Amino acid sequence: MRILVVSDIHANWPALAAIEEPHDLCLCLGDLVDYGPEPAACVEWAMAHADHAIRGNHDHGVAHGVPVVGDHGFRYLTRVSRPLQWAALSPEQRLYLVRLPLTKRLVVDGMRLYLVHGTPRDPLDEYLMPDPEAWARRLQGIEADVVCVGHTHQQYQLRVGETLVVNPGSVGLPRDGDPRAGYAVIENGQVELKRISYPVEETVERVRSTSMPDRAKELLIECLRKGRVQFNGGGVASIP
Repeated sequence: MRILVVSDIHANWPALAAIEEPHDLCLCLGDLVDYGPEPAACVEWAMAHADHAIRGNHDHGVAHGVPVVGDHGFRYLTRVSRPLQWAALSPEQRLYLVRLPLTKRLVVDGMRLYLVHGTPRDPLDEYLMPDPEAWARRLQGIEADVVCVGHTHQQYQLRVGETLVVNPGSVGLPRDGDPRAGYAVIENGQVELKRISYPVEETVERVRSTSMPDRAKELLIECLRKGRVQFNGGGVASIP
C-alpha cells in the first residue's frame, strides 16, 4: 500500500496540481484554505481525491467565519484573505470543511495511523517541531504506529518510542527556505519526505489578480518565491 500524505495546501492550486505521485490511498492533514488565491479548486480536489481528511485551524476558521485580529505578519494576511476565501467557496465546499473531523484513526495493512493537524493535545493550534521529549508527552495514550501531523509547514519524521511522527511539510506555502511543494509517501512502513517544483509564478499572477491589499500580496508572494518571509529586523515570520 502506497500512501500519499499532504498538508497545508493554503489555496495554492498550481502547487497541489503538480503532485502526481502514484498512490493507493491519500491522506490530507488540513489547511486547504486561507492565504492563497484558489481555495475552491483545492477543496474540490480534497473532496474528490482525499480518502481521509482532517480539519486544520484555517479550515476551521474559514468554515466558521472566525475573525482574525492583527496587523502584523501572517495574522494580517489571514485577516485580509479570509473573507475572500469564504466568498470563493460553494455551500457544498463550506459544508465539507465544517464536517472535517479534528482527528482520525485508521488501520492500513495492519499499520495503526493517527491523523491530526496540530498535536493530540491541541488538534488545531499547537505548533510542535521535532522535539522527542515534547512529542513523548503528547503521545501518551495514543496507540498508533504512525502519527501524521501538519501545521508547522516544515517536513520531519521523528521516532518516539514505538511511534513514528511524520510531518509532510506544506504543499502550498513552505517556510523552511525551500519553496517547492512538500509532501510525504509511506510505503511498507517506510517514509519518504519529498519535494517537487511547481510553476510558482502562476500562483504569483493569481495572487496579483485578487482584491487583497498590495501589502498582503507582496507578503504572500515573497513567501511563495523564497519559502519564508524575512522582516526588516531579520526575524522569520511565523504562520498561525
